Amino acid sequence: MKASKFKTVMLVMTAILTVFLAACGNSASNNNAGNEQPQQSAATEGSGSTESSTESPKEPIKVVWWHSMGGELGKAVTELANDFNATHSDIQVEEVYQGTYDESLNKMKASMDSKSGPSLIQVYEIGSKFMIDSKAVTPVQTFIDSDNYDISNLEENILGYYQFDGKLYSMPFNTSNPVLYYNKDMFKAAGLDPENPPKTYEDVTAAAKALTKDGKTGAAFAIYGWFMEQFFANQGAEYVNNGNGRASSATESQLNSEAGLGTINWLKSLLDEKIALNLGRKTDDTKKAFLAGQVGMTLDSTGSLRGIVDNAKGKFEVGTAFLPRPAGATDGGVIVGGASLWIMNNKSEAEQQAAWEFIKYLAEPATQAKWHIASGYFPINKLAYEEQIVKDNLVQYPQFQTAIDQLHATKLSPATQGAVMGVFPEARQIVEGAMEEVFTGAKDSKTAFDDAAKAISEKIATYNKTVQ
Repeated sequence: MKASKFKTVMLVMTAILTVFLAACGNSASNNNAGNEQPQQSAATEGSGSTESSTESPKEPIKVVWWHSMGGELGKAVTELANDFNATHSDIQVEEVYQGTYDESLNKMKASMDSKSGPSLIQVYEIGSKFMIDSKAVTPVQTFIDSDNYDISNLEENILGYYQFDGKLYSMPFNTSNPVLYYNKDMFKAAGLDPENPPKTYEDVTAAAKALTKDGKTGAAFAIYGWFMEQFFANQGAEYVNNGNGRASSATESQLNSEAGLGTINWLKSLLDEKIALNLGRKTDDTKKAFLAGQVGMTLDSTGSLRGIVDNAKGKFEVGTAFLPRPAGATDGGVIVGGASLWIMNNKSEAEQQAAWEFIKYLAEPATQAKWHIASGYFPINKLAYEEQIVKDNLVQYPQFQTAIDQLHATKLSPATQGAVMGVFPEARQIVEGAMEEVFTGAKDSKTAFDDAAKAISEKIATYNKTVQ
């Protein structure tokens, strides 16, 4: 679609969605900005009765990649782009850090009319419905089909999040899921088996009671909407209606369902029994308490695994376990988090094809192995686990095997594919606000979650009107 065709859509959606995109406080940060692709030139000369044609060497097609990877992750992204450029003289990728996911997406919207935006953009997973509704992208399925590209070696449970109506809209790039981290030394001191970590809500409660002594507390779980979404999926429960928003557009939040109320009541019971600490919304705060040996268990992303293990060295041994679920819950699993890569359709076919070539490079086993080692994110290509550097990394960080096993144990369903709604960032904030109300006693769990579900449903309704 040309920029002029979706200009109206973007103007209408911008007003209602700017607040939604700004609301998510747990997004990653980093990205890059770019310029238009170089123009190709040719010269033709005629002389006498003979005619000759000469064409100057074509300049490489420039692919401008906006991303949100900062710090060490940003350095890893730069290295990936440089490696690609060194082996592709006809394509040159210019990676540009654009700040947080929210900031990058807002810049993308502002760039539409001028075409000064990217060829390729990294967007967090909860921005997927907005990207589709914007009609500003070419689904990667288009290139997969025309290229007969084999996706059989890519992780099905990762692809599943980004597939809608049987079509893959974007290519996963950085992928994580949550795991339970626990202090093996504290487990031993409390008489718990460090090789048999908690599996259920009830197990966590029992372990937290045993761990809470000598000025230390059993657990601390951040108030994070992503965790609530994961607890739903791990019970096989859908977060919004209409097949988690995948059969048709969601119209109602199901936060106040049995899965939601059961989970929030369990979390509140840990606080009431003083066997868990409420350290607020920042996962970094619970991580610091865990690394300081103040709490025995916490939840965090697999993307944090290497940092947690490294920072605990010399202090205690870190154990990892699957995300807990209620006793009796057998279906479900975890939802992937992170972000994927989207090809913008207001660029030339040649530029879009060049972006696809770069995406294919990023999905290669060797590239994924390198990215995994540098970032801690899952390889999206299963063959990456056969690369020696990945095998060596698993020896150094055996805790990551838990993450791999949990991903593969997940049963793909609408629940574990993840909810789809255009107001996801703001919905997360509403959920976190409701959790705080319950934990502080400002509202009982049913009232807080009823109110939150109603607020989210109203936001969904407003959004749906803007895209019809």
